[in-house]
Amino acid sequence: MAYITGLRRDRSEWTPKFVKSIDSEKCIGCGRCMKICAHGVLAPKEVDEEDSAKMFASVSNAENCIGCEACGRTCKKKAFAFEPLMA
Repeated sequence: MAYITGLRRDRSEWTPKFVKSIDSEKCIGCGRCMKICAHGVLAPKEVDEEDSAKMFASVSNAENCIGCEACGRTCKKKAFAFEPLMA
């Protein structure tokens, strides 16, 4: 089972982990992940609960993900799931 790998500056191998999903039970809608992602992978998703509109993050353009995991590192609630891609 081989995964897609990349090289760091020091020529050591690195296996990027791409965003798989966001746990809607953990997400509080703070928006930090959407601000940090420079590739437009995430977008707000409106959820109507008892006549109050709340916004949560959702994976809208997974194909743009470069596997940096910056969104997951900024998430205080650890709502992100990542996985490497098969080569």
